[in-house]
Amino acid sequence: MKRHLHLLLFLVLGVVSCAQSIPDVLEKYNDHTVEYITVASLDTLNTPLLLDAREREEFEVSHLDHALWVGYSDFDVETVQKMVPDKETPLVVYCSLGVRSEEIGEQLEKAGYTNVKNLYGGIFEWKNQGHPVYDQNQQQTEKVHAFSKYWGRFLTNADKVYTSKTKTNGQ
Repeated sequence: MKRHLHLLLFLVLGVVSCAQSIPDVLEKYNDHTVEYITVASLDTLNTPLLLDAREREEFEVSHLDHALWVGYSDFDVETVQKMVPDKETPLVVYCSLGVRSEEIGEQLEKAGYTNVKNLYGGIFEWKNQGHPVYDQNQQQTEKVHAFSKYWGRFLTNADKVYTSKTKTNGQ
């Protein structure tokens, strides 16, 4: 009986885990305090400044073209204020999925920025939809830092990297 209970629990957890999607993650972890912009709508903004709110190691593996790294753990709003003194500049903040970037977007809004958006699904959704990403040498790459194996399951259209040693495909 105990064995059957464990099997049933394993199957239920497996189904719940597999059913989770990017929208589910964003609904669970975000408060919707920063307006989203979809990958498809990004082109509608008049020259937005792209801000990468991931760790430096993630940014160096790949990032959106012309994105500026602002970081997450080391984020400093004063650094952004020096780079972007005009508080009305259209800013699109992104991370892997859109969770960390919401936090950075909140800080930017508190600092007085009036046109901040959070890229829905982050770089994962960007790459899942087939858009290009670039490495630290500004060369197009198929690699994307997947942050962890848990979060990496939401990245479906890239070579996943988990360390700076560029291990890929779930390694």
